[in-house]
Amino acid sequence: MIWYDYYYLILVLPAMLLSLIVQGWVKSAYRKNSKILNVRGLTGAAAAARVLSYYGITNVRIEQIAGNLTDHYDPKANVIRLSQGVYGSTSVAAVGIACHEAGHAAQHAENYSPIKVRNAILPVANIGSSGGILLAVIGFALGFRPLMLAGIALFSFVVLFQLVTLPVEFNASSRALKVIDETGMLDEQEIKGARKVLSAAAMTYVAALIVSIASLLRLILRSRNRR
Repeated sequence: MIWYDYYYLILVLPAMLLSLIVQGWVKSAYRKNSKILNVRGLTGAAAAARVLSYYGITNVRIEQIAGNLTDHYDPKANVIRLSQGVYGSTSVAAVGIACHEAGHAAQHAENYSPIKVRNAILPVANIGSSGGILLAVIGFALGFRPLMLAGIALFSFVVLFQLVTLPVEFNASSRALKVIDETGMLDEQEIKGARKVLSAAAMTYVAALIVSIASLLRLILRSRNRR
Protein backbone atom coordinates (compact mmCIF):
# COMPACT_ATOMS: atom_id res chain seq x y z
CA MET A 1 0.00 0.00 0.00
CA ILE A 2 1.19 3.53 -0.81
CA TRP A 3 1.52 4.60 2.83
CA TYR A 4 4.19 1.95 3.26
CA ASP A 5 5.91 3.08 0.07
CA TYR A 6 8.84 5.26 1.16
CA TYR A 7 9.56 6.42 -2.39
CA TYR A 8 5.95 7.51 -2.87
CA LEU A 9 6.11 9.61 0.29
CA ILE A 10 9.39 11.36 -0.53
CA LEU A 11 9.02 11.68 -4.31
CA VAL A 12 5.47 11.48 -5.64
CA LEU A 13 3.48 13.01 -2.80
CA PRO A 14 5.47 16.30 -2.67
CA ALA A 15 5.25 16.56 -6.47
CA MET A 16 1.47 16.12 -6.32
CA LEU A 17 1.19 18.78 -3.62
CA LEU A 18 3.19 21.14 -5.85
CA SER A 19 0.78 20.39 -8.69
CA LEU A 20 -2.18 21.34 -6.49
CA ILE A 21 -0.49 24.60 -5.53
CA VAL A 22 0.11 25.45 -9.18
CA GLN A 23 -3.51 24.70 -10.04
CA GLY A 24 -4.56 27.15 -7.34
CA TRP A 25 -2.18 29.74 -8.79
CA VAL A 26 -3.72 29.31 -12.26
CA LYS A 27 -7.26 29.73 -10.94
CA SER A 28 -6.25 32.79 -8.95
CA ALA A 29 -4.48 34.46 -11.90
CA TYR A 30 -7.39 33.67 -14.21
CA ARG A 31 -10.03 34.83 -11.73
CA LYS A 32 -8.24 38.14 -11.12
CA ASN A 33 -7.56 38.97 -14.77
CA SER A 34 -10.94 37.77 -16.00
CA LYS A 35 -12.42 40.70 -14.08
CA ILE A 36 -10.19 43.22 -15.86
CA LEU A 37 -11.69 44.28 -19.21
CA ASN A 38 -9.35 45.49 -21.93
CA VAL A 39 -9.87 49.11 -22.95
CA ARG A 40 -10.30 48.25 -26.64
CA GLY A 41 -13.23 45.92 -26.00
CA LEU A 42 -11.53 43.10 -27.89
CA THR A 43 -13.10 39.66 -27.37
CA GLY A 44 -11.16 36.43 -27.09
CA ALA A 45 -12.47 35.28 -30.47
CA ALA A 46 -11.46 38.53 -32.15
CA ALA A 47 -8.01 38.39 -30.53
CA ALA A 48 -7.43 34.84 -31.78
CA ALA A 49 -8.49 35.95 -35.27
CA ARG A 50 -5.89 38.72 -35.17
CA VAL A 51 -3.13 36.25 -34.34
CA LEU A 52 -4.22 34.04 -37.24
CA SER A 53 -4.20 37.06 -39.54
CA TYR A 54 -0.74 38.07 -38.30
CA TYR A 55 0.62 34.68 -39.38
CA GLY A 56 -1.36 34.64 -42.63
CA ILE A 57 -3.49 31.66 -41.56
CA THR A 58 -6.85 31.52 -43.33
CA ASN A 59 -7.97 27.89 -42.94
CA VAL A 60 -8.54 27.78 -39.16
CA ARG A 61 -12.00 28.34 -37.66
CA ILE A 62 -12.75 29.73 -34.21
CA GLU A 63 -15.63 28.15 -32.30
CA GLN A 64 -17.16 28.39 -28.84
CA ILE A 65 -17.40 25.32 -26.60
CA ALA A 66 -18.90 24.67 -23.20
CA GLY A 67 -16.90 24.53 -19.99
CA ASN A 68 -14.39 26.61 -18.11
CA LEU A 69 -10.73 26.76 -19.25
CA THR A 70 -11.46 24.08 -21.87
CA ASP A 71 -9.75 26.11 -24.58
CA HIS A 72 -7.64 24.22 -27.10
CA TYR A 73 -6.54 24.03 -30.72
CA ASP A 74 -7.59 20.96 -32.70
CA PRO A 75 -5.06 20.49 -35.54
CA LYS A 76 -7.04 17.64 -37.12
CA ALA A 77 -10.15 19.78 -37.56
CA ASN A 78 -8.27 23.09 -37.96
CA VAL A 79 -10.38 24.64 -35.22
CA ILE A 80 -9.57 26.84 -32.24
CA ARG A 81 -12.15 26.03 -29.58
CA LEU A 82 -12.62 28.69 -26.94
CA SER A 83 -14.59 28.24 -23.72
CA GLN A 84 -17.62 30.35 -22.87
CA GLY A 85 -15.57 32.52 -20.53
CA VAL A 86 -13.05 33.31 -23.28
CA TYR A 87 -14.81 33.35 -26.66
CA GLY A 88 -17.03 36.42 -26.13
CA SER A 89 -15.26 37.90 -23.13
CA THR A 90 -13.33 41.16 -23.34
CA SER A 91 -11.21 40.38 -20.30
CA VAL A 92 -7.42 40.52 -20.29
CA ALA A 93 -7.35 36.83 -19.38
CA ALA A 94 -9.59 35.92 -22.33
CA VAL A 95 -7.36 37.74 -24.81
CA GLY A 96 -4.22 36.06 -23.45
CA ILE A 97 -5.71 32.56 -23.52
CA ALA A 98 -7.27 32.96 -26.97
CA CYS A 99 -4.02 34.24 -28.45
CA HIS A 100 -2.13 31.35 -26.85
CA GLU A 101 -4.38 28.84 -28.64
CA ALA A 102 -3.93 30.74 -31.88
CA GLY A 103 -0.20 30.49 -31.23
CA HIS A 104 -0.57 26.71 -31.41
CA ALA A 105 -2.28 27.07 -34.78
CA ALA A 106 0.71 29.13 -35.96
CA GLN A 107 3.09 26.41 -34.77
CA HIS A 108 1.29 23.80 -36.84
CA ALA A 109 1.16 26.09 -39.87
CA GLU A 110 4.93 26.56 -39.65
CA ASN A 111 5.69 22.88 -38.90
CA TYR A 112 7.31 23.83 -35.60
CA SER A 113 9.85 21.05 -34.87
CA PRO A 114 8.88 20.23 -31.25
CA ILE A 115 5.31 19.68 -32.48
CA LYS A 116 6.58 17.01 -34.87
CA VAL A 117 8.57 15.31 -32.11
CA ARG A 118 5.62 15.41 -29.72
CA ASN A 119 3.26 13.93 -32.31
CA ALA A 120 5.74 11.12 -33.00
CA ILE A 121 5.92 10.25 -29.30
CA LEU A 122 2.19 10.60 -28.63
CA PRO A 123 1.00 7.05 -29.57
CA VAL A 124 3.55 5.35 -27.30
CA ALA A 125 3.00 7.97 -24.58
CA ASN A 126 -0.73 7.21 -24.61
CA ILE A 127 0.00 3.52 -24.09
CA GLY A 128 2.52 4.33 -21.36
CA SER A 129 0.07 6.65 -19.60
CA SER A 130 -2.65 4.01 -19.40
CA GLY A 131 -0.57 0.88 -18.98
CA GLY A 132 3.00 1.67 -18.00
CA ILE A 133 2.53 1.92 -14.23
CA LEU A 134 0.03 -0.95 -14.27
CA LEU A 135 2.53 -3.28 -15.96
CA ALA A 136 5.26 -2.24 -13.54
CA VAL A 137 3.02 -2.81 -10.51
CA ILE A 138 2.00 -6.25 -11.79
CA GLY A 139 5.67 -7.00 -12.33
CA PHE A 140 6.42 -5.97 -8.74
CA ALA A 141 3.57 -8.12 -7.43
CA LEU A 142 4.67 -11.17 -9.40
CA GLY A 143 8.36 -10.57 -8.89
CA PHE A 144 8.78 -10.69 -12.66
CA ARG A 145 11.52 -8.25 -13.54
CA PRO A 146 11.03 -8.15 -17.37
CA LEU A 147 7.44 -6.98 -16.81
CA MET A 148 8.65 -4.32 -14.37
CA LEU A 149 11.15 -3.03 -16.91
CA ALA A 150 8.59 -3.06 -19.73
CA GLY A 151 6.22 -0.94 -17.63
CA ILE A 152 9.00 1.48 -16.70
CA ALA A 153 10.10 1.79 -20.33
CA LEU A 154 6.55 2.55 -21.45
CA PHE A 155 6.04 5.14 -18.73
CA SER A 156 9.32 6.84 -19.64
CA PHE A 157 7.66 7.89 -22.91
CA VAL A 158 5.06 9.79 -20.86
CA VAL A 159 7.88 11.76 -19.24
CA LEU A 160 9.52 12.36 -22.62
CA PHE A 161 6.21 13.55 -24.11
CA GLN A 162 5.66 16.00 -21.26
CA LEU A 163 9.24 17.23 -21.56
CA VAL A 164 8.78 17.99 -25.27
CA THR A 165 5.45 19.66 -24.46
CA LEU A 166 7.17 22.38 -22.44
CA PRO A 167 8.82 24.23 -25.37
CA VAL A 168 5.56 23.86 -27.33
CA GLU A 169 3.55 25.58 -24.60
CA PHE A 170 6.12 28.25 -23.80
CA ASN A 171 6.54 29.06 -27.49
CA ALA A 172 2.77 29.39 -28.00
CA SER A 173 2.63 31.89 -25.13
CA SER A 174 5.65 33.76 -26.49
CA ARG A 175 3.98 34.03 -29.89
CA ALA A 176 0.75 35.22 -28.27
CA LEU A 177 2.41 37.97 -26.25
CA LYS A 178 4.50 39.08 -29.23
CA VAL A 179 1.44 39.54 -31.45
CA ILE A 180 -0.55 41.18 -28.65
CA ASP A 181 2.24 43.71 -28.19
CA GLU A 182 3.06 44.34 -31.86
CA THR A 183 -0.57 44.76 -32.92
CA GLY A 184 -1.55 46.85 -29.90
CA MET A 185 -4.34 44.57 -28.73
CA LEU A 186 -3.60 45.38 -25.09
CA ASP A 187 -1.86 48.26 -23.37
CA GLU A 188 1.27 47.81 -21.25
CA GLN A 189 -0.54 47.08 -17.98
CA GLU A 190 -2.98 44.70 -19.66
CA ILE A 191 -0.11 42.78 -21.26
CA LYS A 192 1.33 42.23 -17.78
CA GLY A 193 -1.99 40.68 -16.72
CA ALA A 194 -2.10 38.43 -19.78
CA ARG A 195 1.50 37.37 -19.15
CA LYS A 196 0.65 36.40 -15.56
CA VAL A 197 -2.22 34.20 -16.74
CA LEU A 198 -0.10 32.48 -19.40
CA SER A 199 2.87 32.06 -17.05
CA ALA A 200 0.68 30.41 -14.43
CA ALA A 201 -0.88 28.12 -17.05
CA ALA A 202 2.55 27.14 -18.36
CA MET A 203 3.58 26.09 -14.87
CA THR A 204 0.86 23.41 -14.87
CA TYR A 205 2.86 21.61 -17.56
CA VAL A 206 6.03 21.98 -15.49
CA ALA A 207 4.22 20.58 -12.45
CA ALA A 208 2.83 17.66 -14.48
CA LEU A 209 6.33 16.87 -15.70
CA ILE A 210 7.68 16.92 -12.14
CA VAL A 211 4.94 14.51 -11.00
CA SER A 212 5.74 12.14 -13.87
CA ILE A 213 9.49 12.30 -13.23
CA ALA A 214 8.88 11.58 -9.55
CA SER A 215 6.67 8.62 -10.47
CA LEU A 216 9.27 7.29 -12.91
CA LEU A 217 12.06 7.59 -10.32
CA ARG A 218 9.87 5.76 -7.82
CA LEU A 219 9.39 2.87 -10.24
CA ILE A 220 13.09 2.72 -11.09
CA LEU A 221 14.18 2.76 -7.44
CA ARG A 222 11.64 0.11 -6.49
CA SER A 223 12.79 -2.10 -9.34
CA ARG A 224 16.41 -1.77 -8.22
CA ASN A 225 15.42 -2.82 -4.71
CA ARG A 226 13.78 -5.96 -6.09
CA ARG A 227 16.96 -7.17 -7.75
